[in-house]
Amino acid sequence: MSSDRPVGALLTIKRRIPPARPGAVRRAHLEHRLRAAGTPLTVVVAPAGWGKTSLLSSWAADPGAPTRVAWVSLDEGDDESTRFWTYVLLALRETDDEIGSAALDAVAAPGVDPIALALPLLLNELATSDVPHVLVLDDFHTVHDPRIHESVEFLVTYLPAALRLVIAGRADPPLPLARMRARGQLTEVRADDLRFSLDEATALVGTVSGGDLDHEEAAEVWQRTEGWAAGLQLAGLARRVGGAPTGAAHRHGADRHLLDYFAAEVLPAMTAHQRDLLVGTAPLDRLSGPLCDAALAVTGSAQVLRELDRADLFLVALDDDHEWYRCHHLFRDILLHGSGRSETADRATLRRAAGWFQDQGRNDDAVRHLLAAGDPASAADLLASSEPVFLSRGGAAGFRALGELLPRSAVAPRLAVSLAYASATSGRLDLVPHWLDRCDEGIAASTATIPGWSSPPAASMMLRAVIGTPDPESARAVELCRQAVELESAAGGDGLPIALAALGSALARDGRFAEAIDILVTTWRDRDSMAWSPGVTLQIGGNLGLSLLELDRGAALEALLREAVPLADDAERRWGHAAGPLVAMLRLVQGRHDYRTGDAEKARDRLTRAATMAEIAALRTSFVLALVFLADAELGCGDRAAARATVTRVRETVDDEPVTPYAMRLVDQAQTRIGQIAARSARRSGVLAEELTDRELSILRLLPGSATQREIGRAMFLSVNTVKAYNKSLYRKLGVASRQDAVVVARGLGLI
Repeated sequence: MSSDRPVGALLTIKRRIPPARPGAVRRAHLEHRLRAAGTPLTVVVAPAGWGKTSLLSSWAADPGAPTRVAWVSLDEGDDESTRFWTYVLLALRETDDEIGSAALDAVAAPGVDPIALALPLLLNELATSDVPHVLVLDDFHTVHDPRIHESVEFLVTYLPAALRLVIAGRADPPLPLARMRARGQLTEVRADDLRFSLDEATALVGTVSGGDLDHEEAAEVWQRTEGWAAGLQLAGLARRVGGAPTGAAHRHGADRHLLDYFAAEVLPAMTAHQRDLLVGTAPLDRLSGPLCDAALAVTGSAQVLRELDRADLFLVALDDDHEWYRCHHLFRDILLHGSGRSETADRATLRRAAGWFQDQGRNDDAVRHLLAAGDPASAADLLASSEPVFLSRGGAAGFRALGELLPRSAVAPRLAVSLAYASATSGRLDLVPHWLDRCDEGIAASTATIPGWSSPPAASMMLRAVIGTPDPESARAVELCRQAVELESAAGGDGLPIALAALGSALARDGRFAEAIDILVTTWRDRDSMAWSPGVTLQIGGNLGLSLLELDRGAALEALLREAVPLADDAERRWGHAAGPLVAMLRLVQGRHDYRTGDAEKARDRLTRAATMAEIAALRTSFVLALVFLADAELGCGDRAAARATVTRVRETVDDEPVTPYAMRLVDQAQTRIGQIAARSARRSGVLAEELTDRELSILRLLPGSATQREIGRAMFLSVNTVKAYNKSLYRKLGVASRQDAVVVARGLGLI
């Protein structure tokens, strides 16, 4: 298994339960409520300053044995699905080494959508666990990507008994809370619940101020702050420095009033070093001694941070060693929006911080800080030069997400090509045309170059053929590849080997196997001198194997398999379940060869697995080929019913999502050879063994119509992969294998 993770993205501190502040007031009744909650989902929702994180971190330190708590502190930089789920899975694995490993490999593998593979793997692992786990997602309001929201809803929908989810943020998460509330599946902690009681307020103000309050003063502070934690904290500080605590901490008119008091009373009471550090580093999300030294061009920041931490002055420690901190969200907002701030100084601070992150090998953070500093050109240059590091460590999705933050003018053709490739390898084929269009615009307007190519238009054309052309347009992909070869040859030919490999693969995809073999045999022979990635090599091997198979060149095919199968085995050892995009074609060729050489049982096993890999990886044509070959293997095993069911599944697949003309020919031949299955129409009695979810029922009601899965997804604001995942569960609950059967059974049960 691979241990590589997306470059520069995995701060350990974000997966640590924040340590409780010294002298913090325990919210015993709320901690007991959290400990006793038996619902799968808990939400803690309130505006800034109400003590959400403090409550949860105190509770998480003792959630009740034997519960294991995984914690993720989110921020705006985590608003990308691969990065988000990598953090979640690492946090879970750190609590239990039997949870999350397979899913982590799936997230990091190229071409895989997390919801398509990683989440089902995680759910399967949790379903076998007897140990209760809690996953805490703090500051969830900073995440806006609909794909993340969609995948979290999927997790909640199928949450195993071994996992409980706790989400904290300033706003309700976009989940079906009303439904869960009605079903008793939701625990809620809101601002009214977080409001400090008089006794708690007295204890907090006394602790912060360093002295006891009499009853009258305590009651006045409590009434004016309305139990608001941030107001009580500020009242305690005011009391410590001799100010008037009550008016300063009034909850109404919050930000403006706090700003005035904070600037007039609290900041002047600090030392100059403390004040300069808090004000100067306000643009930074996280703080450490070395980072602050670099960003402010000073020394001694670590000591100042420790002083602020000990004095409980607006810092939240992020690790037990108190090396990393963040400024309290509310007071950071106040500092950032205060009068007298210098945009020029803030940008200089951010640029210096970007340099520090780059020196630490954290190029993703460096790019974000350059963008925040208003320097998109430098951010784009750094991102482009970082492509090999990102892609070699499974960071294609993060690379793509950073590219999406850049303004159009900053994306040069070289970077646009890289972003198109990263989009394809991170499961976002829908974005490939966008980036290739950007590339073509840039080429037309400049003398841009693309590394490894003599002709930039040839590079763009080749990518458009390989990853930007739909399966049904396989003939067009061939023509684009031919044009790319011609352009590259005329321009000098640096990129000719990869252009020829693309042409050979496109010919195989279009069913022109003799032409494909003429090119791919040479490409395969010279693979070691090309220094291609294992993924490219395996895809060439798979397309060559299919061509040899279809032309019945058995001896040449066996020679190829002897060389290629060990590479596929190594890829599966490295990527586990997520090697599908790389090895599916080769595995289905192996299975078909087993069938032709008389081993139908081995063929059936191998083709079943190949079909699963291709389906998960959204390789539509490979999936259909695997099913067609599987139907023959099932027939060879004497299982005619299974063969008919597989053919029905194939037909439903191609009706929903068209494939290459070559694959369609095989489907038609298989239907003629095996015959279509008749829909099961026997009436079923009783009730379902497992209740359908609201999402499943909504999808079920659309199945009798002509809408494809993609059209159903658009209607329900879901991705096609999510619709497929719900359909898979729906079919299982109904005991069917096809859409047609699902409709028949559902009507028999009165569900539609």
